Amino acid sequence: MREKSIKICRICLLEIVETEQHYFLNDNKLILQFKLLNILPKIDLSITPNPIACNRCMIGIEDIYKFKQLCIETETTVRNLQQQSVIKEELEANKIKVELANLETISNNYLEINKDVPICLEEPLKRKLYCCHNCNFNANKKTILIRHLQIHYTGRKPFKCNICDYCCNQMTNLKIHIRTHTGEKPFKCNVCDYCCITNSDLKKHMRTHTGEKPFKCDICDYCSSQMANLKKHMRTHTGEKPFKCNICDYRSNKMTNLKMHIRRHTGEKPFKCNMCDYCCTTKAHLKIHIRMHTGEKPFNCNICDYCCITNSDLKKHMRTHTGEKLFKCNICDYRSNTMTNLKMHIRRHTCEKPFNCNMCDYCCITNSDLKKHMRTHTGEKPYKCNICDYGGNNVTNLKRHIRKHTGEKPFKCNMCDYCCITNSDLKKHMRMHTGEKPFKCNICDYCCITNSDLKKHMRTHTGEKPFKCNICDYCCAIKSRLKMHMRMHTGEKPFKCNICDYCCITNSDLTRHKRTHTGKKNIKMQYM
Repeated sequence: MREKSIKICRICLLEIVETEQHYFLNDNKLILQFKLLNILPKIDLSITPNPIACNRCMIGIEDIYKFKQLCIETETTVRNLQQQSVIKEELEANKIKVELANLETISNNYLEINKDVPICLEEPLKRKLYCCHNCNFNANKKTILIRHLQIHYTGRKPFKCNICDYCCNQMTNLKIHIRTHTGEKPFKCNVCDYCCITNSDLKKHMRTHTGEKPFKCDICDYCSSQMANLKKHMRTHTGEKPFKCNICDYRSNKMTNLKMHIRRHTGEKPFKCNMCDYCCTTKAHLKIHIRMHTGEKPFNCNICDYCCITNSDLKKHMRTHTGEKLFKCNICDYRSNTMTNLKMHIRRHTCEKPFNCNMCDYCCITNSDLKKHMRTHTGEKPYKCNICDYGGNNVTNLKRHIRKHTGEKPFKCNMCDYCCITNSDLKKHMRMHTGEKPFKCNICDYCCITNSDLKKHMRTHTGEKPFKCNICDYCCAIKSRLKMHMRMHTGEKPFKCNICDYCCITNSDLTRHKRTHTGKKNIKMQYM
């Protein structure tokens, strides 16, 4: 009989009886983990896998969390009451700052065109402006400024939405909010079909047509069509990250980034595809995903016919034209046009191989390499030659094979006339010129040009003979010798003399035979 698993509460460390109700702390629906970390941010829930809480501790977490929220709310209320008395005293003491503002003088030329404009005065008109001493806000009416000061001092928001929990301090803001429920969009663009809730949003949109970017950075050349974007940009100079996660140490310079980060803790994925089961944390990711269903590729290269789903993919592609390589390795001189390639390169230095085969001990640097390897187990060869029956398990091998048909040898030696099909073959050839022998035996002093030669040599130490004849008991250490042996069974003699009818199994036999025609003495060849 199987032993019953004992359930221990992560909070009180008491055993949970089988009939007793318990809760998983990492259950996103209950948000227990979020509440517990809000109360005790230093608690480490990763020590135990799938931590659980008993019913008593679960009720305790809920009660303490509610109590903490109540304390925060009452503290805010007390502060607001105190600030209400302060603002009343300040208004009574007439501390509101009043400034004289000059109205813009109207030119005489303008009057000639617009007859309905009032007569221009020689002295500029003056009016009172009521200015807030906490911020740059100003108003031409005292009542408007008082309403504004309530934001600073009281935090009072008397105008409430009857559909949701939204509340604000101005009726205008409430009217705008109501439109988010009704779907009303009264402000329409006269250039395109765009329509929106507020006039300010329409003004921002119009700048996309005019190209106007009035908000400029005083440190660099950045300019934007919106003040909000400029404020975000300025944080890149100051390094300010005002938005902080209350669960971990994450900080961001954008509220949207913080919201997306919080979803990693809660596991929330509110944006769902209506065509498949895909769901994600941001609306932008959902839009990109939808394009995979629709086939839409809105980003086009202005140099070639390339088009793609995302702007980031287009930027990567453009670097293939410009030759720009932004991402540099801090260990060697390697540079790349994509961060992904740099990460893969770094793994060569660290020897990290995160992709593992589930059928053998093979592990590799990239997922694409793992897919290629898996085909050696499945026998799949999806890349077919359209000239012969050849099939390859990757496209690179197919390209090499095609060159055998076309005779193309694109890789050429700059020291001799040698040319070959692959870059790896050229590298091997260049070592014959340089004398480089990077592959060394760890048992003797042998060193060689290629890794395959080293493997052959190592078999002389191990005695391994992996190549076996399927007709007789013959086995050998080198594949080429097995091929020669097989010709003894098949009777194949591919090497033929161009002087007489002699033919033989190996090229070395043919060389010895030709000496009978030239009269040269035979030299005994010794094989290793």
